[in-house]
Amino acid sequence: MNLKRWFFLFWSCMLIGAAVSITVGLMMQWTDQSFGFMGLEATGFNALMMGLAGLLIGAFSQMGFFAYLSLNYVALGVLRRQYLWNALQAYTTVFALFVLGYILYMDRGNLNGWMFWALPLALAAASWLVAFVKVKKTNATAFVPTMFLMVVVTSLEAWPAIRGDSNAAAIVFMMAPLFVCNAYQILMLHRLVASKTAESAAKAESTV
Repeated sequence: MNLKRWFFLFWSCMLIGAAVSITVGLMMQWTDQSFGFMGLEATGFNALMMGLAGLLIGAFSQMGFFAYLSLNYVALGVLRRQYLWNALQAYTTVFALFVLGYILYMDRGNLNGWMFWALPLALAAASWLVAFVKVKKTNATAFVPTMFLMVVVTSLEAWPAIRGDSNAAAIVFMMAPLFVCNAYQILMLHRLVASKTAESAAKAESTV
């Protein structure tokens, strides 16, 4: 991936994070006037602040995405077997879902009584959908890495909201744009790499 494509991915991911944050935040504000800074009378101000928060979340998501790509490269170099790394990722993904549910259950006093099972199930189902689309667009070997990214990396990125003294709205407000940004990046990655490969092949042919 060259600098031009990374620049496109960076800014588009941040804009998507801002758009999702504004959408989710305003929906929460309309259903719960305590969510936000000044209630519905300051909707425009809140939308601006939500958008700025979304830009930061988008940038944070990209940091996590490239950290995973680096981890994937190092792990394949150490293990030297794709199936071993996939098995480890699959185990970690399942373990992370149970840990997420356990942490939310332990903090159920500050959260809704159904959050500890609803959020892990929703995350697993949505991640499976993203992995299914990724497999359709690439190949079957992309399923486990995509699930790992969408479940484990998203949960780690949202850790400050999950582990802190946050309520359900704060967790959803942070996890929703992180999930969408991660899904966008993993679904765009093969397209950007394929475009780079096609350009390199075209240049090579032009020099013959």
